Amino acid sequence: MRTCPLGHPAGNSLLYCLNRANVWVGSKDGLLGRALVLNATYEPLCVVPVRRAVVLVLKHKAEIIHEDGGSLRSERITLPIPSVIRLKYFVKVPYRARASLSRRAVFVRDSFKCQYCGAAAENVDHVIPRSRGGAHTWENVVAACRPCNARKENRLPHESGLHLRSKPAAPRETVWIIVAVGRVDPKWRPYLDGDEQVALSPAPA
Repeated sequence: MRTCPLGHPAGNSLLYCLNRANVWVGSKDGLLGRALVLNATYEPLCVVPVRRAVVLVLKHKAEIIHEDGGSLRSERITLPIPSVIRLKYFVKVPYRARASLSRRAVFVRDSFKCQYCGAAAENVDHVIPRSRGGAHTWENVVAACRPCNARKENRLPHESGLHLRSKPAAPRETVWIIVAVGRVDPKWRPYLDGDEQVALSPAPA
């Protein structure tokens, strides 16, 4: 009996195959990936497994905006594997508080670079030390390399001869996407981009 590329009987729908498959046939590496989901207004909503993205497209709930270069095939249909999809209906998004402060989130915001010298970041530093009343907030925490961190110790930057390359601030809400997935597909960047270009820089290999 003839079968579709996913091993199911020929003639079954692609949706049937998707609901039972763990491997993508025709993708670049043969494995499941992720897709960025945009609201009808092109606002980034979330990141989902590619299989979920394709199901949304097949159910006519979303359209493909960008493809990843691969395809999924059944007996009756060939569908590009999406990298970015847009919902055909508007989803009301509840108010989102500022991104959670964490070591990785700070590294993402600061492009994985020391905010004092530009070297690869290894630690986070409180601009105003906690011992001197500094708060653990986005506006007082920066990524730092080990030498600068050791040089500064419990002093203010100017007291140790250091100068911030930019003023720290809370990142855009979309920073959580980069924190969650680690590396960002270049096709996602126009939808995540804003004044904080640094938030889109991937972690060094």
